[in-house]
Amino acid sequence: MGKFYAVKIGKTPGIYESWDACSAMVHGYPGAVYKSFPTREEAVRFLGGVPADAEARKDAQPALPDVYAFVDGSFNAATKVYGYGGFLMHHGKKEILQGSGADKEMAAMRNVAGEISGCMAAVKKAVALGLPEITIYYDYMGIEMWATGAWKRNKEGTAAYHDYMVSVRDQIDITFVKVKGHSGVDGNEEADALAKEAVKSAD
Repeated sequence: MGKFYAVKIGKTPGIYESWDACSAMVHGYPGAVYKSFPTREEAVRFLGGVPADAEARKDAQPALPDVYAFVDGSFNAATKVYGYGGFLMHHGKKEILQGSGADKEMAAMRNVAGEISGCMAAVKKAVALGLPEITIYYDYMGIEMWATGAWKRNKEGTAAYHDYMVSVRDQIDITFVKVKGHSGVDGNEEADALAKEAVKSAD
């Protein structure tokens, strides 16, 4: 039997079944926390288990900085409307982020259009407020990969998103943190609900 590698703090926390996969998540990541176990059950316990009760849910919450935003996207298949939801917190003050659109090319990307729109909305708000930095919490990897240029931009929407994020690098320091969607992280759940509300989606 192989080992199970639990990444508590890394690029994408979770359980991996090979050292190569685990290493990719922790190599070069400041303060990475990870450990190998002979069974999946032990690895799950190390990560805090599944957030099923209040205590476990509390353990699932990330340690939040002074300035951060949670963003999420949604898509209403019936109306072809995409939207985003989330909020920006800066020094104890909450700014709700919510919006929608129906541009045909953007709508072809479904909820992804909302994901990138939400991230841009958060950064634009932070820049408008004159904030020097922001941490973006997201559950779709494209948010970070397109912004940093790690993924190719094959669509007009993703190209425009990348170009905007590059354009504000000299105005604000942006940190990306991936969280697992629908896993009990309060900020992510709130952003998801706001995104669904933005498109009036029952999904």
